[in-house]
Amino acid sequence: MRVFVLLFNAGTDNEGIHTIRLVGRDGDEHNIVMMFESAEDAERYAMLLEAQDFHVPTVEELLAEEIEEFCAAANYEAKLIPIGFVPQSEEERIFLSPPVTNTEKTDWSEDPESETGSPTSAEADEDATMVSSELDDIRRRLEGLL
Repeated sequence: MRVFVLLFNAGTDNEGIHTIRLVGRDGDEHNIVMMFESAEDAERYAMLLEAQDFHVPTVEELLAEEIEEFCAAANYEAKLIPIGFVPQSEEERIFLSPPVTNTEKTDWSEDPESETGSPTSAEADEDATMVSSELDDIRRRLEGLL
C-alpha cells in the first residue's frame, strides 16, 4: 500500500520525517509518524505546519511497509490517516490539525553543515519541557472546544 508522509530535506543525507510527540495514557512519550492515505490530506497538513512558521515539509509517497519498518527500528509508532478521517477522541484531533506550538529543536538540521550530532542531556530536558507545555496547550484548546 502506498502512503504519503511529510519529510524534511527529502532525498538528502540530512533527511527527517515529521512526527508528533504525545504522552499516552500510560504516561510514556510516543513519537507518531502519520501515514496519509491521501496526498491532498498530507499536503493540507504540510500547509498548516508552514502557516505556523514550522519548517516546510515535502509530501513523499512511500510504501507503508517501509514506514512501519522504519518506525519499529526507531521506536516510533505509525498511524494511518485514512481518506475522510474523522477523529474518534479528543486526542485524535491532532491528526487533523498540528499543535499550535512546535518543537524548536529538531533531530535534523535545515543546514547539513551545522549538524552537531546527538542531543545533549540539556537538550533532552528542553524537549521534555516542550512536550509538557505542548500538552498543556493542547489540553487548553481541547477544553475550549467543549
